[in-house]
Amino acid sequence: MRTEAIDRVALVFSLFDANGNGRLDPEDFELMTTRVIAAAEGAGPAARERIAVAFRRYWETLSAELDADGDGKITPDEFQACVLVPERFAPTVREFAESLAALGDPDGDGLIERPLFLGLMDAIGFRRAHVEALFDAFEPDASDRITVEKWIGGIEDFYAPDKAGIPGDRLVGAGG
Repeated sequence: MRTEAIDRVALVFSLFDANGNGRLDPEDFELMTTRVIAAAEGAGPAARERIAVAFRRYWETLSAELDADGDGKITPDEFQACVLVPERFAPTVREFAESLAALGDPDGDGLIERPLFLGLMDAIGFRRAHVEALFDAFEPDASDRITVEKWIGGIEDFYAPDKAGIPGDRLVGAGG
């Protein structure tokens, strides 16, 4: 497992710990859902519901895979062990990526404009300078847009334990 992947997952854990208690629990995913939906300018009800379902599934997957003692909480070590095993977590990551990208493409043209991308990533809690660097690493077109598929692929790469030098490394301040 690459150090870069461990750093990426540690960052995601810290962001998903929305209530700041040092563990992931259902409340974190409810808070994150509320923040992301509030930032989803122009997104319709179906896209908003889709991300809510994706966040619920994210929690349910973590809980089912890792909460052996049934306390309703996931520690940082438990989180890392799950999300960096693609066989266990890839479908959940894909669903989340597709749902988040759909919020970024409310007109359904397959393109995500920088302001909406930045707003959604800000809502998750990523640092603005890192989000700007990530968007630039996705090589936007002349109209400052990236494709939905590029963002989905970037999210999936972010969780891949064997990847380094990817655009997502910019979210932890690396790679450019």
